[in-house]
Formats: sequence, C-alpha cells, structure tokens
Amino acid sequence: MKLRIDSTRCQGYGECLPPAPGLIDLDEWGYAWLLVVDLTDDQESAARAAVDACPNDALRLER
Repeated sequence: MKLRIDSTRCQGYGECLPPAPGLIDLDEWGYAWLLVVDLTDDQESAARAAVDACPNDALRLER
C-alpha cells in the first residue's frame, strides 16, 4: 500500500498530522509532505486515519 498526496489540494490545515505523525510532516507553511510512501502493514491504519482526516481529500491510499 502506498500513501500519496496531491499537493495542489493541500490547504495547510494540518488535520492529517495527529493521526499519522511518523508518516506525514508539515513544512514551514503548514503544508503536508510525506515521510513514508511505501507503507508497512502496521502503518496502514494510521495512514487511513490521516486520509480520512484531510478536509480537502489531498491524501489517498493506492495498492
């Protein structure tokens, strides 16, 4: 499973960070960037929670 971000959709709300702090970080302006792209099985639930938390649908999971 892969975590992807569409940076054109990210508005810098930071809602994705609390559920996935080891997978996502925020840049100096508050926009999300990925620390991990290829997820392990134990990272999937945190990544899914981050995807669900994003109000602009900037994050997605891919197989």
